[in-house]
Amino acid sequence: MTTPPSASSGATPLVLVVGAGPVGLTAANLLGTLGVRVLVVERHTTTSDEAKAISLDDESLRTLQLADLDEAVYPIIVPGTGTRYYGVDGRPLVHARGTGERRYGHPFKNHFAQPDLERLLRSALDRFPHVDVRFGTRLVQLTQYPDRVWATLASGDGDGGQATQQIEAAYVLGCDGGRSTVREQLSVPMRGRSYPDDVWLVVDTLDDPHDQRYGMHVGDPDRPLVIVPGRAGRCRYEFRLRPGECAPGTAVPFGLVRDLLRPHRDITPEQVERSVAYTFHALLAERLRVGRCFLLGDAAHMMPPFAGQGLNSGVRDAANLCWKVADVLAGRATEALLDTYDTERRPHAQAMIDLSVRLGRLVMTTDHRRARLRDLCVRAALRSRRGRRYLTEMRYRPDTRVTTGAVAPTDGPGQALTGTLLQQPFVLHGPGYTSTRLDDPLGPGWSLLGIGLSDDDWTGVAAAGLPDARYVDVVLGDRAPREHGGRAAVSDGDGALDAYLAPLPGHLLLVRPDRLIAAVFTPGQADHVARTLARFLPPPSVSQPPTAIRRSVIF
Repeated sequence: MTTPPSASSGATPLVLVVGAGPVGLTAANLLGTLGVRVLVVERHTTTSDEAKAISLDDESLRTLQLADLDEAVYPIIVPGTGTRYYGVDGRPLVHARGTGERRYGHPFKNHFAQPDLERLLRSALDRFPHVDVRFGTRLVQLTQYPDRVWATLASGDGDGGQATQQIEAAYVLGCDGGRSTVREQLSVPMRGRSYPDDVWLVVDTLDDPHDQRYGMHVGDPDRPLVIVPGRAGRCRYEFRLRPGECAPGTAVPFGLVRDLLRPHRDITPEQVERSVAYTFHALLAERLRVGRCFLLGDAAHMMPPFAGQGLNSGVRDAANLCWKVADVLAGRATEALLDTYDTERRPHAQAMIDLSVRLGRLVMTTDHRRARLRDLCVRAALRSRRGRRYLTEMRYRPDTRVTTGAVAPTDGPGQALTGTLLQQPFVLHGPGYTSTRLDDPLGPGWSLLGIGLSDDDWTGVAAAGLPDARYVDVVLGDRAPREHGGRAAVSDGDGALDAYLAPLPGHLLLVRPDRLIAAVFTPGQADHVARTLARFLPPPSVSQPPTAIRRSVIF
């Protein structure tokens, strides 16, 4: 096939999301919020009833806030949890729970049950008449062209009732898990390693007596163990299995479950919600973008569970990519912006994989000498303020800072903030001094925060050709947030905004729709920032709609 089928005349571009797990459903909600027409297909007939992922972090909750879902999610999570680590002798080593501050407007770590989250995310898509969800539908084939993708879909039971359909999509998001059909169709290999000899048993239980609001990682080298209490009597147990106890992928004997749980609780078969023996992987796709197709979540990367970042990394993928797709479809950005998805997400995904592997080796070791040395080192580190903060505040988590991509570094005191997530303190805004989180007055698109700027400063910045953005005056020093010159205004609500931005008077923060700070600059540096970002985001006056159809095949 050398030429594509005829394009749909006048049709609104469609984004095909393959996979209706948490990452695919999050992406669909983000795209739906941005007004993008979406089709979600899932080979299973309904959302999953298996409690796989169990932890949402503050960044993920903020992403759900961007989709207007954070308030709906709170009733299904255990907010503000942490992890308590235990040593060889069973005594607590350290309780890691973050700083206690809500830097991004939400608790640092939060337990949940994946079936509850998937049902909520699926129901939320009913808000959007431009989002269609089809369960019992699988992707069969992708054929990609420079201007669109043709996807063959199959639905039905395969016993004479199966139907196929071809649909045309502007872009395809592969959110279809570790055995991704999209990744297979794109011939993208996974790089890294698997751990076939490290077999773990995960048991999700009901009616559990644990009432702790934190996870427990027990570093007993004879039997490493994880316990994560959830809501309404749910609790997850994970045991490191010994050779011959149970093979991965085989049925788990109830007797094994009962024996392993005996030191912690009595159990009946009816109280076992799920039990499975598994091994884990530390893999990253060689490419996250191929033409108009992208890989997200487990389709893009798989990691051990010990850092609790598998699902959260997938949500970061969706947050990074969806606004870019929406801006390109709307003609506000060039195709080059989509290349930054791989550039920006790959280093952080790899860092999270590496952290998860290191934590597994350290916390869940079966080597007695290494375990004792670990305990000694942790207790020694806790004697210093620096070591204590490093461990209790989880400062070992990789920084999410973006150094290469749709960012514009400049010289000056704010350079350390470029490429980082904007913090989200409580602010006051509007004539009634409404108290709210910072993201709410910023709105869904780009925003430009000016710290103590004059009207003349704003006039010069407006002429620089920066991306279309909501202008916001940041008023510091316990002063009223008075709107002026058509700009919004915010002032400090609880001391956090002043502490965060007071060192930057006379500066501007250009904030992307995913709340990443693209640039920190003075009015005199605005032209430099505009030139740096121009290949991704042409000035508003020269923005063009998506390119016309070209009839040549990519592969």
